[in-house]
Amino acid sequence: MSDTRRGILMMLVGISLFTINDALGKWLVTEHAVGVLLAVRSLFAAAVLLPFIRRRGWRTVFAVRRLPLHLLRVAAACTEIACFYWAVRYLPLAEVMTIYMAAPLILTALSVPLLGEHVGWRRWAAVVVGFAGVVVVLNPAGDFDPLPSLVAVFGTVAYALSMIGTRFLRADGNLTLVSFSTFGTGLVGTATLPVVWSTPGPLDFLLLGLLGLVALAGHAAVNRSLQLSPPVVVAPFQYVSILFAVVIDAVIWNHMPTASVGMGAALIIASGLFVFHREQVVKSGAAAAAGTTMGPGE
Repeated sequence: MSDTRRGILMMLVGISLFTINDALGKWLVTEHAVGVLLAVRSLFAAAVLLPFIRRRGWRTVFAVRRLPLHLLRVAAACTEIACFYWAVRYLPLAEVMTIYMAAPLILTALSVPLLGEHVGWRRWAAVVVGFAGVVVVLNPAGDFDPLPSLVAVFGTVAYALSMIGTRFLRADGNLTLVSFSTFGTGLVGTATLPVVWSTPGPLDFLLLGLLGLVALAGHAAVNRSLQLSPPVVVAPFQYVSILFAVVIDAVIWNHMPTASVGMGAALIIASGLFVFHREQVVKSGAAAAAGTTMGPGE
């Protein structure tokens, strides 16, 4: 099997693990508060990370130069995870995941003021179409549950902000980024326990811990995928997660997606793929013609 095919396979494995993780969170959040999920999942994930941190050295991993930016990224990550779990408590898994798929479009829009990047009219048009897809998914003129829907949108914005933070801090290394997210999320969840604690049984405790372990495995699979294959090949497969979520919704919760979710998902996916394609075109053009000016359709 070629590296490209192995990369695609690892991306599908990673996306499958993330979808299972999200479905497990939806199952558990009906019995336990979001803070409990954050605390226990981080505890198990931290246990896996500790040997790697000790081998690298605590100072090497955590003594970072831009600590405030790391803390802002952790705050964004905590917010997006908490919003996701809270939203799926009331909305179908596929619907919330579809809304979260708009995060790369929000990232594109925010990259102009926050990263100083130039976005041409074609990508702006795709962003507008993608946002229209989010509105279609929310279906404000039909069966619209405003609070969890808006929480999902807010979480998507937080997710995009955490991605921007990752771009700023990627030179610090994957172990540092994952460790800050894991320990930061755990501390935030732990801080809520005096108010929201509910004692899980042995099975629930293991399932809560499995949230952290499956998420770590998913990140490892996706990172390996990007090492084996170019992003332009494997990144589009992330949208398969919506199909997985639809199947899980139907099998476990007997919930089929509405026409508005299907139409909105089509708009979001098409917009995301176009934005990703244009980014590759712009990067290729800049590399091939360094020093020249790109046209107005970047």
